[in-house]
Amino acid sequence: MYRKLFVVSVRIRIFATKNLNYHTMIITSIAFAALFLILAILFIMGKGDMLIAGYNTADAEDKKKYDIKRLRIIMAVISVITAGFIAILPVFGDNKDAQLGSGAVFILIVIVFAILANTWAKNK
Repeated sequence: MYRKLFVVSVRIRIFATKNLNYHTMIITSIAFAALFLILAILFIMGKGDMLIAGYNTADAEDKKKYDIKRLRIIMAVISVITAGFIAILPVFGDNKDAQLGSGAVFILIVIVFAILANTWAKNK
């Protein structure tokens, strides 16, 4: 009888630990997704120029080469896309193939937006 109770309590603990880890992953994903959504709002409002890598350290002559409004749009969109990918990450759980596939798609999207930032956002 004691053995059965022990086995049941161990199984309950394992189940609770797995759920705790899953809930922690969900909460962390939501927190980071919210952070990226806040960044997107900052870019849209025009307050996030200091967060654009390379633009904040460029001198005035180099800054004139870029249309800052378009650059803000690109940064806001990539921030929203990043928030979306972070938010859906817990859905995949332990499925490594789905995680790898979504990671590859995300990298391709980042490359496309890097090209857009260097073409569409430049002043002609």
